[in-house]
Amino acid sequence: MAATKKATTRPTTQLRELLKAKTFLHMPAVYDPIGARLVEQSGFEAAYVGGYVTGGSRAITEPLLTMTDQVETAGAVASSIDIPVLADAGAGFGEPLHSIRTIREFIRAGIAGVHVEDQLFPKRAHYHKYQVHVVPTDDFVMKIKYCCRTRDEIDPDFVVIARTDTCREHGLHEAAERINRTVDAGADLGLLFPRNPKEAEQAPKVCRLPLVYVMSRGNRDGRPIFTRQELEQMGYIGCIDALVVLLPAFAAIQKMLKELRNTGAYTQMVEADMVRARKDVEDLIRLEEYYAIEAETVEGD
Repeated sequence: MAATKKATTRPTTQLRELLKAKTFLHMPAVYDPIGARLVEQSGFEAAYVGGYVTGGSRAITEPLLTMTDQVETAGAVASSIDIPVLADAGAGFGEPLHSIRTIREFIRAGIAGVHVEDQLFPKRAHYHKYQVHVVPTDDFVMKIKYCCRTRDEIDPDFVVIARTDTCREHGLHEAAERINRTVDAGADLGLLFPRNPKEAEQAPKVCRLPLVYVMSRGNRDGRPIFTRQELEQMGYIGCIDALVVLLPAFAAIQKMLKELRNTGAYTQMVEADMVRARKDVEDLIRLEEYYAIEAETVEGD
């Protein structure tokens, strides 16, 4: 059908090809299909469905998300675009047995890869206060091992990212040791949270896996924000821009509603801007394709 996603190479294979070509993956985190289409339209090679933005968009917190919540959100995003989508799989939503199902469900939903972290499950809301609640290293490595075993059985191109939160409290040495332990378990990439520019520069040098950086705009624990070019120069293979879509959208809507409520009018965009924006939305959702189908069928007479 003309208005559906085009048949292409599997998203997992697309992602592997991008990694093989050493394409730096700057991945804005999205939480709905229209945001994903804007990311694709803007020329980004991949998108990310983060836990923070999924939780925020549902007016809850990430630790309250279920596996179904996150798989459904990521699947809706992936089905709407032709670039690979990666996703936050939290702590795998349980122990190794549960993480096996998590990997299966994300693969079935058309996701190209996920990160799995060493947090406790269920996660605690205090995670957002930058408190670290991690499982022992051996437990984390075992979980990654079973995630990778499941990947190999279903789709070897699916990407498993091992994430540790220990750097926030215990420093780079502990975090790098955990990441390096996951190499033999089969992890493809690593992810940690450097606390300062020095740690950010050192991390790719002391980790045996290529690293993804998390750009957490608006964080209140002082973690540094870099440009894509700076991260590439440091040796990172990509970054998750975790809040770059949610926060500007939230702030713009908040400002609009305040004016609308206080004055009964909205003046921040002139009518010509509204007309252009509405047309852009219609183009992005491919409304003309729907018109064409109806013209050939029910509206044909």
